[in-house]
Amino acid sequence: GQVCLTRPVPLVPPAGCLECVKRQLFRVGDDWYFLFFLGVIMALISFAMDFTVSRVSNAHKWLYQELGDHLLLKYLSWTMYPIALSAFSTGFSQSITPHSGGSGIPELKTILTGVMLEEYLAIKNFGAKVVGLTCTLACGSTIFLGKVGPFVHLSSMIAAYLGKIRTSVVGEYEVSKPIYSSLVALLLASITFPPSLGHFMASRLSMKEHLTSLFDNQTWGLLSQNASLARPPQVDPENLWIEWWEPSITIYGSLALFLVMKFWMLILATTMPMPAGYFMPLFVYGAAIGRLVGEVVAFLFPHGIQLEGVVNTITPGGYALAGAAAFSGSVTHTLSTALLAFEVTGQITHILPVILAVLVANAIAQKFQPSFYDGTIIVKKLPYLPRIRSRHIGALPFALADPRPFHPQLLQRDHLPVHEHPLCSPGQGRQL
Repeated sequence: GQVCLTRPVPLVPPAGCLECVKRQLFRVGDDWYFLFFLGVIMALISFAMDFTVSRVSNAHKWLYQELGDHLLLKYLSWTMYPIALSAFSTGFSQSITPHSGGSGIPELKTILTGVMLEEYLAIKNFGAKVVGLTCTLACGSTIFLGKVGPFVHLSSMIAAYLGKIRTSVVGEYEVSKPIYSSLVALLLASITFPPSLGHFMASRLSMKEHLTSLFDNQTWGLLSQNASLARPPQVDPENLWIEWWEPSITIYGSLALFLVMKFWMLILATTMPMPAGYFMPLFVYGAAIGRLVGEVVAFLFPHGIQLEGVVNTITPGGYALAGAAAFSGSVTHTLSTALLAFEVTGQITHILPVILAVLVANAIAQKFQPSFYDGTIIVKKLPYLPRIRSRHIGALPFALADPRPFHPQLLQRDHLPVHEHPLCSPGQGRQL
């Protein structure tokens, strides 16, 4: 017989199947492209912002050092620098859109509940916030504000823009806002002036240097017993703790004064209508609380605490870590600050005390007041979902003997708000 060789016929899947695969690949690919570009854009913006802030801050430090012993000129350079930056930050951002002030976290929480605030995601708000936040950070620790919250807002605006969300902003510019920011900056800068009260508050340190020094594992009380200590003319990166040392009030007095002054100074700084973050100042403030407690415990137990024959040394840096996580977590009503503390230090040696401190602080804070961001939502009168207090909600049987029109005050029980009592429709009878 004759053998016939035929060319194999390729298997061609149905056109509908190919289209389905393409749609799935492109859909997944679009998501990855979206996330990739979002990450790259925000990384570049963060790098450019940090680079600019570093250069401007170094220029300010150089000018301050070059003025030598001219006290008046040094005071002017120390105060006029944050005044000019804060005034420009407020004026520039508010002239573009009045919604660029603050951190933006309260507005994002409102958006996540389903209420669309288009003006807060506008691309012009993004430009105003980038420039304003850069000027705010360049003010340094004088104004004592950060960038964590605004950066989350910036990421959301970029994501909204990449997602083809069209927004518009309509607002009015108020000349009084830059003037107010300038006056607040003048007050804060005058207080933190190093030759005056700032000498007792480690005012020459930046926000990052504050945090680095407070997390130091060394016990400052023991180091300060060296009588030959002298504060160098410039900040020594290897011995940042010396900035907290003042013989007249000791380490403990410097930390206590820092806490007392920064408490109301931070509250005053949050009223400035310019782009700024509030989480990192809270984190540093909590670290100062923990550091003071740790130094006091180390002073009371200089040889450590003995338990079952084992001597446990006191590490004030561990107390500062727990204080930073607990205080920032209590103000924001979050537990993730414990994870942030572990990421900052790169180790989990103090995981149990840190988590315990965060849980206790959150339990106490949530019992008495809303979080900082929820309070801002209430003050700004933004739409929000009220908190459900389940222990006060229940079904109460009752009957109306009086045929007169029903009034909500009939349901008052134990002085609870009327809106916490669910009502049935008239067709369902008079049972709750």
